[in-house]
Amino acid sequence: MSTRPTTTASSATTTTLWRPTGPEELELVRASGWRAWPARLPEQPIFYPVLNEDYAIRIARDWNVPHSGVGYVTRFEVGSDFLARYPVQQAGGETILELWVPAEELTEFNRHIVGTIEVVHEFR
Repeated sequence: MSTRPTTTASSATTTTLWRPTGPEELELVRASGWRAWPARLPEQPIFYPVLNEDYAIRIARDWNVPHSGVGYVTRFEVGSDFLARYPVQQAGGETILELWVPAEELTEFNRHIVGTIEVVHEFR
């Protein structure tokens, strides 16, 4: 897992994560002031941010666009010490890396987001 040092009020190191998302989830993120991911639906027991931008782009472009007409890639920072509780999961090839955050831990995960969630790519 790569970390990008970021200076915050506590000078803690953060890790950059990406999340491919569709329009419904993005609207809920927007409603949070770009500071939190929405609660999972019952059929979504895991929240999975990914560890590299290319993987997030592939999901947004190849899955979200056909599914809902648009796909977004978001980028955000989370405190690295907090993320250490989630082992990196290899979900396919060597660069297909993600974290599996149980839905019941998402509120706590959101409290460890540093700064805001930003949209870095849009595909239609």
